[in-house]
Amino acid sequence: MSKEVFDELLGKVGPLITKVDTHLRMSIGPAERLAICLRYLATGDSYATIAFSYRVGRSTVAVIVKEVAGAIWTALVEECMPVPQVEDWRAIAAGFQERWEFPNCVGAIDGKHVVIQAPANAGSLYFNYKSTHSLVLLAVVDAEYLFRVVDVGGFGRSSDSGSLRNSAFGESLRDGSLQLPPDTVIAGSARRGPLPHVFVGDEAFPLLDNLLRPFPGRHLTCERRLFNYRLSRARLVVECAFGILSTQWRMLRRVITTSPEDRLL
Repeated sequence: MSKEVFDELLGKVGPLITKVDTHLRMSIGPAERLAICLRYLATGDSYATIAFSYRVGRSTVAVIVKEVAGAIWTALVEECMPVPQVEDWRAIAAGFQERWEFPNCVGAIDGKHVVIQAPANAGSLYFNYKSTHSLVLLAVVDAEYLFRVVDVGGFGRSSDSGSLRNSAFGESLRDGSLQLPPDTVIAGSARRGPLPHVFVGDEAFPLLDNLLRPFPGRHLTCERRLFNYRLSRARLVVECAFGILSTQWRMLRRVITTSPEDRLL
C-alpha cells in the first residue's frame, strides 16, 4: 500500500478510531492503530508477533484489530458496496441477459467457508462438513464477477440454506424489501405473462419466488435439462468470483511473506 492510499484511508477512518488522551497515559494514535490492523489483515501474523513489532500489548492488538476493522467497514461500505437500488438491479439483469442469456436475473448467490481457528467453548457451531472450523461468507455476484451483497459470520455448521435464512439479506428477500424491479415479460414468452426478477443458486438453496435452483434428479426432460444448463452457466459467475478472490489473497500473502532479496530473483 502506497503512502498516498494509506493517508486517504486514514482520512476516512481516522475520526472513527481516534482515542482521547488521559492524565494517566497517551493514547495510541489513529495512524498506528490503522497500521496494526492492516498488518494483521495483510499478513495474518499472530497478535504476539504484531505486538512485539509495535511494542504494544497482545490484548491491545486484539482490541485494535476488531475496532479498526469495524471502522473500515463503516467508513467504506456506502462507497465500495452500496445497497443496490431498482436501477442497479435493472442494470445487473441486463448484464446477465447480455452475457449469460438468462433473463430477469439480478445476481448469482453462493456461500464460501472461510477456515478459522475454533473459538474457545464453541462446541460444534463452527465445525463444517469438510471437518474444519469455518465462518460462512454468503455473497451475491453480478454478471461482471463483482460482489454486490455480502453477509459474513454464519456458523460453519450451517448449510447455505440456513445461512441465507439467518442473514439480513435472506430476511429482506423474504419480506420483499430488496427493491427489486417489478415483474416483466420475457421476450419470446409473452404467454407466461410478467415474471419476477430472481437470484440463481445451487441445490443447497430453497426455491422461492425470487430465488431459482436447478431441477433435482437425473432423469429430466429436455426442457428441464436445458433450464439447468442455462441456470448453472449463469450461477458460475459466483464460483469464479470466489476463485478470483482466493487467488488474489494467495498472491498478496506470497508477496508480503517473500523477502526483498527473493523478489529480485
